[in-house]
Amino acid sequence: MRRAAKARIPHRTKSARRTHTAASSTARGGAGDPVRFAVIGQGYFAQAAILPAFTSTRACELRAIFSDDDEKLSTLREKYGLAAALGYDQYDEYLRSGEIDAVYIALPNDQHRDFTVRAARAGIHVLVEKPIALDADEAERMKLVCEESNVKLMVAYRLHFEGATLEAIERVTSGTIGRPRFFSTTFAMQVQKGNIRTRAERGGGPLLDLGVYCVNAARSLFRAEPLSVTAMSATRGNDSRFKEIDEQVSAILRFSDDRLAQMTCSFGAYDHSSLTVVGEEGRIDMDPAYDYATELTVRTQVTGRKPQEKRFPKRDQVAAELDAFSHCVREDREPEPSGEEGLADMRVLDAIQRAIETGRTEPVNRVTPHIRPATRQEITRAPHGMPALVHATPPGR
Repeated sequence: MRRAAKARIPHRTKSARRTHTAASSTARGGAGDPVRFAVIGQGYFAQAAILPAFTSTRACELRAIFSDDDEKLSTLREKYGLAAALGYDQYDEYLRSGEIDAVYIALPNDQHRDFTVRAARAGIHVLVEKPIALDADEAERMKLVCEESNVKLMVAYRLHFEGATLEAIERVTSGTIGRPRFFSTTFAMQVQKGNIRTRAERGGGPLLDLGVYCVNAARSLFRAEPLSVTAMSATRGNDSRFKEIDEQVSAILRFSDDRLAQMTCSFGAYDHSSLTVVGEEGRIDMDPAYDYATELTVRTQVTGRKPQEKRFPKRDQVAAELDAFSHCVREDREPEPSGEEGLADMRVLDAIQRAIETGRTEPVNRVTPHIRPATRQEITRAPHGMPALVHATPPGR
């Protein structure tokens, strides 16, 4: 990758900077004005889903992008008509320029904490990709700094605004299948050799990348936090993709009321995702369960009734979360999913990693978010096609 060329950044006076910091709980501008964003990182998901999503929402405006690749910066700046396209070494200066209200951090997992903390301290709101961080300690630090800086922190759980996911949650919580007894989910892909997800020091591996979806789904559907976990991993030593990371991870999460959740995530298996919740009187299935660029279907079977299917057409899930976050910024409301939601998942993921290392059942140091996803959060935005990508390829093959 080439180093991005320097670009001139507008500066504000000291008095303007003080005004911006004091008003950091809401974005500058009126209630109807869009929240101004910079997207940090221009990898596959940023180019395929995040940048195009700004064209589907009026609640926010894409003002700037950051990358260390000159060609990405110049091509994407022209394509989206951006005010700025900058290198990472200009990040702190731009945060202080008054040109943006929020950042969407789409960097590798090991950079989430640093770029979040720097934005928060500059009075800039943060929407950060999941997992929120490498571990719970980092997540707690990010949450604390955002609270101290009076800025909003939201984790990009796009499915918290997707109708299919919220429908499944509603059916479980309303008692459609009776008391839920167990949950089972799988999420797998064939990761490409050399992809950043195969590098341990960057937070790679299937547990953080895919397992976070599985854990979040279990917590959301059971409306509870797991008490303890048992887990194991497998690594194919003859496959160079897995020299630094596990190839697959399986875990069992124990919840109150003797409920169990089983999950398996893999970087070396057929590309798919699915989930099933089984209750005393029925079951709910989704296959696929976690995809962002396809139709989703919720299937319900209840004793003595005909099976039911409810289809949800392909939607722009990222535009929905951008809308939701922007409204929280403008209305000075706590986002759902918040930093607390991201922390809750990290507590579980940390326990799973400990269980793998110790070979024992490990307790979860639980944190319970005061808001959980519900059907009122559904936001529907029209889908977009796959844009041309610049130096970016899908993580799977």
